[in-house]
Amino acid sequence: MCWTDRAGALKKLTVFLTFLGLVAVTAAMAWSGFDSVLHAVMRIGLGGFLVMVCCQLLVDGVLGLAWHAAFPELGYFRLLSARMVRDAAATCLPFSQLGGIVIGIRATCSSHGFYKGDKREVALPEAACANLVDITTEVMGQVAFVLLAVAFLVAHQRSSPFVVPVVCGAVFLIAGTAGFIWTQRHGGNLFRKFGGTFTRSLASQWHENLTQGADDLQEQMEAAWSRPWHICRSALYHFVGWLGSAAMLWLTARFLGAHLSFPNAIAVEGVTCAIMSLGFLVPGSLGVQEGAYMALGHAFGIDPSVSLGLSLLRRGREIIIGIPVLLAWQFMEMHGLRGNDKNDEDKAAYPPSSSVVKDTHLG
Repeated sequence: MCWTDRAGALKKLTVFLTFLGLVAVTAAMAWSGFDSVLHAVMRIGLGGFLVMVCCQLLVDGVLGLAWHAAFPELGYFRLLSARMVRDAAATCLPFSQLGGIVIGIRATCSSHGFYKGDKREVALPEAACANLVDITTEVMGQVAFVLLAVAFLVAHQRSSPFVVPVVCGAVFLIAGTAGFIWTQRHGGNLFRKFGGTFTRSLASQWHENLTQGADDLQEQMEAAWSRPWHICRSALYHFVGWLGSAAMLWLTARFLGAHLSFPNAIAVEGVTCAIMSLGFLVPGSLGVQEGAYMALGHAFGIDPSVSLGLSLLRRGREIIIGIPVLLAWQFMEMHGLRGNDKNDEDKAAYPPSSSVVKDTHLG
């Protein structure tokens, strides 16, 4: 199968999963009762919803701090804005998490962002390395968060049917993270050893570019993983960010009138995040998030309409933040590209002349 066929098949799969997720969300709302879900959502009020949006922005700030801890040479606001663009693309656009990563790499490369003072262009290998390492440290923090959630879930309901699957999922997540780290540290060597077999059939220029790009990426990876203290600090900040997401769930449940302790909120949020990680191919985790919230909410005595309301409010605050972020990023990208085109036109119209330089010096 050629690359075009694979891309087409992946696009069809994404569309199918998006449609399936929308059907699942609609079915869940119909089963819970549209009026009941609407009533549960409206309990929070405009003021409460704005509080949740501000809390999400605070958590985003912690996530930017986590990324900056691993890559202090990159500006904090560059990384924060790139992180917000990456999350917004993954939650608001019909892409899987992989699509959000690609857009996040582009946002990291760009010098046209929400940040000031850091206008240097970041090369593609450095941006790819920064995003991959940040995702890895986020998963490291998530593993600790999921294990804590499982402990609270067992403490609340030892016979819960979620315990065994989530523990198995956590083990799978740990193994996958370890393999991902190993690949980042040794992937370049493997590519140099075996990649030539697959790239020799390409044009010589493409072959050289791929080989050089792999070498540059491997150098960036080795430099990043040679700072274990930075990696540990980043994972710790990500763990704090996961706790912040649990705190938002606890606060939202309070606004909706549900009685949920903070340890139980950690259990619900942690297990939900683990389930969503397994369904990473589903764009925006449509249907997966709602099903997890409703099932776990039932285990903690929360009405299905309230559980569905928690999920919809989470999506609401992500959209309220994500759409303006994507629009602002697109505007700045277009503005930056127009500026570059104008500079190129000026250089073409007024080429440097040795006589002009000489006259300037004489003057």
